[in-house]
Formats: sequence, C-alpha cells, structure tokens
Amino acid sequence: MGRSVEIGKALADVLLRADVWFTRVCVRTARPALGRGLAIAVSRVGNGGFYPLLAIALLYEFGRQSRAVIFVAAFNILLMHSFYPTIKRRAGRARPFRAYGDLKPLLATLDEHSFPSGHIMTLTAALVPVALALPETLPLALSAWVTMAWARLASAHHYPSDVLAGAALAFVVSYPLSRIGLAW
Repeated sequence: MGRSVEIGKALADVLLRADVWFTRVCVRTARPALGRGLAIAVSRVGNGGFYPLLAIALLYEFGRQSRAVIFVAAFNILLMHSFYPTIKRRAGRARPFRAYGDLKPLLATLDEHSFPSGHIMTLTAALVPVALALPETLPLALSAWVTMAWARLASAHHYPSDVLAGAALAFVVSYPLSRIGLAW
C-alpha cells in the first residue's frame, strides 16, 4: 500500500507541475498587446454577454429551428449555476495568480476560487445542445471553446485542470439533458 501512495503522490506532483507550466505558457502568449487585448475581451464576453449574442445569431441563422436549442442551452446554464458555486467553494483552489507571484491577472475575477472554470462550464453547457441540434456549427463551437479556454489560462485565472473539469462537469450534465430536451 505504501508504494501505491508514493506513486499517487508522484503522479499528482507531475500533473500539478504540468498544470502550472501550461498556464505559464498561455500567460506568456498574452504579453503582447494583441494577445492581452484578446484574452481580456474574450474573458469579459464570457462573463455573460456572449449568450444573448449566441441566441440572436442562432435565431438569425436557423430561425424557429433554434428556439428549442436556445431553451435547452439556457436550462443547462441555469442548472449548472445552481450547484457550481458550492463546488467552487468546497474545492477552494487558489487561482494561479494568487498561488504564483510571477503570474499577474489581466482583469478582476468574478469570484475567489479557480476550480472548476465557470466560464468554460457555462460555455460548454450552452454549446452542447447547439452542436447536437446543429452539427454544422461544431467547428465554430470548438473554436469558441478553445479561444475561451486559452483566454482563461492566459488571464492567469485558471489552470488547464480547472478548464477540463468545468468542461467535463458541464458535458456530463448537459449532454443527456440536451438529448432529452431536444427530442421532446
């Protein structure tokens, strides 16, 4: 048993180092003015402004067909945000810029803790029904997701594991709900 505990601790240490290393790589990409401006803009839009724009774009492009998608996406987001704050408080993980003095945040945070990423959780919850009902949007949805993930890392607000956890949490909840909601 002692050996497996040692292996587990060593693996956790390697994963933490990889988390911090990749965060630092992303932070460096936001040093130039263009990278900094993009990371800030994407993060701010992810505070909530993106979702009405997404609904308008879906209605414009797909008309009545998008109404159910918008409803399911909104339901997913509301459901995720009903328990997300509790998870975040209980995890209590310090944001990268708080844990490592060499990492500077690009903008103020919405809350104190980093795990899981609420921006990515919300975006995933919104995009799952969009991609399911309108598969032609998948490349654009993935581009938006990767851009948001990068922005949250580049802002020194999250680690990659925060982003992956936010996405996984949202996907596990939103995928079955979206399948049911869209079939209804």
